[in-house]
Amino acid sequence: MTARTIFALSTAPGRAGVAVIRISGPDAAAVLKALAGDLPAPRHAVLRTLTDTEKEPIDRSLVLWFPGPKSFTGEDLAELHVHGGRAIIQMLTDVLAAQQGLRPAEAGEFTRRAFDAGKLDLTEVEGLADLIDAETRAQARQALRQMEGALGQRITDWRDRLLRARAHMEAAIDFADEELPEGLDAEVRVQIMQLAGEIDATLQDAARGERLREGLTVAIVGAPNAGKSSLLNAVAARDAAIVAETAGTTRDIVEVHLDLGGYPVTLADTAGLRALDPADADPIEAEGIRRARAKAEQADLRLVVFDATQGIDAATADLLNDDSLIAWNKQDLPGGTPPVEVASRPVYPVSARTHAGLPELLDRLQAKVTEQLGVAGAAPAITRARHRSALQAASEALDRAGSADAAELAAEDLRYATHALGRVTGEVDVEDLLDVIFRDFCIGK
Repeated sequence: MTARTIFALSTAPGRAGVAVIRISGPDAAAVLKALAGDLPAPRHAVLRTLTDTEKEPIDRSLVLWFPGPKSFTGEDLAELHVHGGRAIIQMLTDVLAAQQGLRPAEAGEFTRRAFDAGKLDLTEVEGLADLIDAETRAQARQALRQMEGALGQRITDWRDRLLRARAHMEAAIDFADEELPEGLDAEVRVQIMQLAGEIDATLQDAARGERLREGLTVAIVGAPNAGKSSLLNAVAARDAAIVAETAGTTRDIVEVHLDLGGYPVTLADTAGLRALDPADADPIEAEGIRRARAKAEQADLRLVVFDATQGIDAATADLLNDDSLIAWNKQDLPGGTPPVEVASRPVYPVSARTHAGLPELLDRLQAKVTEQLGVAGAAPAITRARHRSALQAASEALDRAGSADAAELAAEDLRYATHALGRVTGEVDVEDLLDVIFRDFCIGK
């Protein structure tokens, strides 16, 4: 059944200088002719007056024509770059909706058609979505690389090599009476272990790709009135959290999203930590402390704040770990000399009020974030849990295949690994396996 022609506003709704309306499907050419009078040369922007069904002018705009299959969706596709006034957009969508055979596109339908036409694999589709949603430079770079096929090409290369190994092993099983190369089984098992090693190396990435997509969380922890909220406001350069001289002002988690050196970071201000007497403890404060400790456990990094006028408190010191930075706050107030280290970790003297020492603390925090989120080397990153799950399944199947005594069992595990890799890119097809068998062995000649 032939797909219907779809249309949609591709730019954000609302008043703007320019808006883009896309039309894709078998009737795109006829619709564009009706609106603009004729079809422009493919992939050339031309100026046209768009008219309604009564030939009344709607707008003077740029028009582009992309005949299929050389278009984003693989179908005939037109783009109208019109002035972004609400009235113009409404008039054009009304005219398009009135056309027989046209309907408004569903969410993501243009991209779905691109996938169905083989223009994008699933990883590239996800990269496109991530690029649209990217809030920092690092997120945009990772998304662009995936949209351009870096991860998909790597998965496809693994799958092609695995298909070849499968073809060789299944040929040895199914055509045992044919003259096949000696040592074929041993060669295939070497290839299997090489593939398993490459996949395992990719999986040992500390989930950097997923964490970059979601952003890193930094929990600010410390005693009541240590200046955690003031420090949060100083870093955010705005009054994100309520600050007061009264200890215990912060009772719940207050979060601020930052772009730190191109990486997405969420700073979480938490309730003050102190030992409570169960007999007369305020239940609200107790709940705040519980949430603060839970947030510290869940966070990727901890910014541990000590009050320079009070020194080291045990409740806060208990939360120090390898992913902690220590801020010795209130350096602008009279007090003792700050220690160089606490629990073998460097101390950063700061003043949330005057911002003294804040640049040094932020530089170190940015370095810690880069250590955790920076993707080293040229290997494309795994960016979603489904990628990781499929690759883990493929790796486990390859391990079983490499150690299987019977070739039939190994071949079954190779089939499973092939399908697991195919799920990442959306390529699950048995015909390409047959192509490899016939090309490599010329069976039946």
